[in-house]
Amino acid sequence: MPPLITVRGLQKSFGSQTLFSELGFSVQDGERLGILGANGSGKSTLLKILAGQETANAGEIQRMKGLRTGWLPQEEELPAEPSVSAWLLQALAGEALDPHEAQVRVEIMLGRAGFSNPEQPVGQLSGGWRKRLAIARALLGEPRLLLLDEPTNHLDLGGIQWLEELLPTLGITLVLVCHDRWFMERVCTRVGELSVRYPDGFFSCAGGWAAFQQQKARFLEAQLSRQAGMETRLRRELDWLARGPKARATKAQYRIDAANKLEEDVRSGRQRTADNSAAGLAFTASGRQSRQLLVLEGLGKSLGGRLLFQDLSLRLGPGDRLGLLGDNGSGKTTLLRIICDTETPDTGTLRRADKLRIVLFEQDRSRLDKTATLKEALCPTGDQVTFRGVPVHVNAWAERFLFRKEQLAMPVSQLSGGEQARVLLTRLMLEEADLLILDEPTNDLDLDTRNLLEDSLAEFPGAVILVSHDRALLDSVCTSLLVLDGRGAAHQLADLAQWQRTQRRLLAEEEAARTVRQPRKPAPANTVPAAPRLSWKQEQELKALEEKLEELEHSLECLTQELDLPELQQDPER
Repeated sequence: MPPLITVRGLQKSFGSQTLFSELGFSVQDGERLGILGANGSGKSTLLKILAGQETANAGEIQRMKGLRTGWLPQEEELPAEPSVSAWLLQALAGEALDPHEAQVRVEIMLGRAGFSNPEQPVGQLSGGWRKRLAIARALLGEPRLLLLDEPTNHLDLGGIQWLEELLPTLGITLVLVCHDRWFMERVCTRVGELSVRYPDGFFSCAGGWAAFQQQKARFLEAQLSRQAGMETRLRRELDWLARGPKARATKAQYRIDAANKLEEDVRSGRQRTADNSAAGLAFTASGRQSRQLLVLEGLGKSLGGRLLFQDLSLRLGPGDRLGLLGDNGSGKTTLLRIICDTETPDTGTLRRADKLRIVLFEQDRSRLDKTATLKEALCPTGDQVTFRGVPVHVNAWAERFLFRKEQLAMPVSQLSGGEQARVLLTRLMLEEADLLILDEPTNDLDLDTRNLLEDSLAEFPGAVILVSHDRALLDSVCTSLLVLDGRGAAHQLADLAQWQRTQRRLLAEEEAARTVRQPRKPAPANTVPAAPRLSWKQEQELKALEEKLEELEHSLECLTQELDLPELQQDPER
């Protein structure tokens, strides 16, 4: 079967910055392709081009005729006024559906997305539930190909688990940009990376994230070996050319041309095999030796008449790295504000070590002046920053975080989401800290920078409080977890595996309680039992069977008409 999409020689630039050139790959029917790439490599731009939201400067994209495509952007503006169900119904306005069928489709989708109140205004939803609603809307049109740009952003851990269980059951083709390693391992059937290191600008292999890491390492190792071989051959050819061979002989001219071509290949190979180091993240500790940095005893807090947590007790010292978990709205941000002394608890006490230095990373980037240049954002005054007592020129400081010199005059608004996150991380590194508090620091960060952040946090000698939906980061960095259930309880757990076991047990208990509360009603006498509702995958299979049946009926009709032809009846052997 031909691919759904084939990309050939694609090129995209913004001004003097080339995101990718001569890019080529294909997407097969039924694949779930995850796309990786460094911040600023053009992943989101590529998805926008595939979705028809942007145009490429050169190249072509071949799509299967009649391909129905769904699109979920990284950030989507949702209206505040309509209800959840009304907004989804608006998405079906252009479909040839009767009102009842449209309503049923919306109800099924809301049920799959976990919405309990379809009349709730969209404006009242938390960020995570707004993301679920956007995903539901993208699926509502029943696309054969769905493009997803960072679909796990803003989802809490429960939302991420819901999505990674849902996507493989849809039976459709997916192309998604994502940096959640566990999510890609569970969802993707193929993983690829955008990078100038690869001959076509793209390298991919079958399997999830772990398989990709192994195949990528082998590919790059083989590429380095080939490059070393070409370098050796080139040195021999350059020595031969230095002896001044006569170009009049056909054989000599051929060798000269081959040497020139080899030199071009070596130059191109050097660009691909250049060491693209990750950003140089390293946090600055104050060196404080206090055994206890923070003590919470019996903390309680309500917000808007709703109890967030009570009787919460906690002790943090140097080397403690606490992961803070909980659904959206469970009180994580409120607890962080109490610790940072920008909000007060209703009950309980909080003791901080004398002159405790807290450095906070907030996921809200509203404090980042988008009109400022990158140079002004990295170095607000003068041309130098002071890092660990040593002055560093802004050019070298920018280079440390993989920013190019020509980007220094660029407005922050033109940087990618991951590049903006790196700007915020640079500010943290300039401050001495006893306690690091990071609220979703990995949003939009590429994998290389995530890995470096992971190492930097693990090596930080002070205390860390980490709020993140990156389960690989939590599992690697945190020494303990604090889980807020949003109903007043706070549970301390040893690791993420214990949290997952607890989640499964709670879900089973809720399902059992729901079954007890809603006993099955006996069917009335002489009533035909309703047909069971089909799953999404079964609906897709049924639709395919109906289309196949139509094709067979058409073929049968054509054959019947041929049998009635006079010339066929006069020649029975035909």
